[in-house]
Amino acid sequence: MTASRTALTWGIPAAYLLAALFAAARPTIRWRAIAIATRVALAFAATCAVMALVSGRGTPVASIPDAEALVVLLIAYLGWIIGDYAQRYLDGEPGQTRFVVAYAATLASVGTVVATGNLAVLILAWNASSLALHQLLTFYPDRPAAVIVAHKKFLASRLAEACLAGAAVLLYRQWGTLDLGTLARLARAAPALPAPAGIAATLIAVAVLLKCAQLPLHGWLIQVMEAPTPVSALLHAGVVNLGGYVLIRLAPLIGAAPIARALLVGIGGLTAVLAGLVMLTRITVKVRLAWSTCSQMGFMVMECGLGLYDLALLHLIAHAAYKAYAFLGAGETVQASLARRMSSDAVAPTPGRTLAGPILAWLIAWSVVFGSAVLWHRAAGLPRLPGVVTALLASGLATLLWSGASASFRQVSVRLLALAGATQIYLLVHAFLSARVGIALTPVPAPLADAVLAGFLALYLAQAVLVTRGQHALGRSALAARWYTWVYAGFYLDERFTRWTFRLWPVPIGDAVANPWHPDLDGSER
Repeated sequence: MTASRTALTWGIPAAYLLAALFAAARPTIRWRAIAIATRVALAFAATCAVMALVSGRGTPVASIPDAEALVVLLIAYLGWIIGDYAQRYLDGEPGQTRFVVAYAATLASVGTVVATGNLAVLILAWNASSLALHQLLTFYPDRPAAVIVAHKKFLASRLAEACLAGAAVLLYRQWGTLDLGTLARLARAAPALPAPAGIAATLIAVAVLLKCAQLPLHGWLIQVMEAPTPVSALLHAGVVNLGGYVLIRLAPLIGAAPIARALLVGIGGLTAVLAGLVMLTRITVKVRLAWSTCSQMGFMVMECGLGLYDLALLHLIAHAAYKAYAFLGAGETVQASLARRMSSDAVAPTPGRTLAGPILAWLIAWSVVFGSAVLWHRAAGLPRLPGVVTALLASGLATLLWSGASASFRQVSVRLLALAGATQIYLLVHAFLSARVGIALTPVPAPLADAVLAGFLALYLAQAVLVTRGQHALGRSALAARWYTWVYAGFYLDERFTRWTFRLWPVPIGDAVANPWHPDLDGSER
């Protein structure tokens, strides 16, 4: 069974690679080639997932824990739905062959990152996925904004790959191997990480922060709106999530490096909070989704820094599935929003409301989550949730209880049932993944947990203020209005990074480079 699963896992990137070669050689069958490849990959991935499910807890296959079978299935599923959508979306467009080749090459590279058990191959495949994605981001090469954004991503990715290469050299010099399973065993067995291995872990953490578009090098992820919608879906739902996967694969190494963990928690948590604040100020659907991705990636790497790898895997899968749906259905989202505004029963936020409702909602959500977690711990042996996880989960689920002042008893009851149901589903999936990941829960350092909790409670209260009092309430205070302007502008972090990097390595596309930080290029509402 082990050999069969290994062959099936490697068959997924092989199918995509063959599709790219066939599409390049015979453009007339380009879409047929990618359709066959995506369905073959989905069949292989589903088979791998079923075999992992019946093989027993934590059984490794080619250094791939059983949980990674879920990631393989996720990649194949996204490749299928986004590929079918792209064929309809690009109907009549020139350059379809170029798109199919780059799309298939991206999926082949991502599949290799998941399938390989060697760090060097992983780095090369991650680099290849970035280069293939670059071709998709510049699908319209005559659009200056698209070229500028792709150039910014190119610079960030090359810097990340330099960090990964340095980490690989240090690890090989220290332990004489780049096998991921061996590296994990050596890191787990060492009483304390040797200095070279600790530096390597820190470099890997920096590379992941760069690849996941964390502050202040996040601008390219927000500004890719010039690319076709299928490219945005592939990027936000798939490629950008690879950083979290790499951290999960290298969990024993990262977990034993305090500096790496502090970087992941500090920068990831700060990005999650600040990007979440910026998202609340935006109106355009795709821009809100992009800032949401930036925030969610911060949340995911922060979870890895806290040692919550099972939760990070759950986050990765849920975010990828949601974000693919959100981008591919962005048009319907706009129509639904307009319909809600025009409906007679729409409830507008009133300035007279206070924060009592959201605070009460958070306390109720915390009580439900805490009580449910205790029951699951006793009944099913679910690992006890750390306090910071319970609080963060309550912050997310409490919004289900927000409602207008005229909410009826029936509406409140339905929302309470939704809160309880969502909690049980979350804990059920968490129990499943914690049993399959095969990674022991690393203790959460108290100072890091306290800082994270304070930041996310502040974000929750800021969201509550905007929802309950409305943005018009900010105009009553000059300080609040000025703060709102800074938040809307993303704290001007990307502008500073763009000025600095484009002085070092400008992109020659004429007048657009003369002012590459022009507001027309930031994806803002115009």
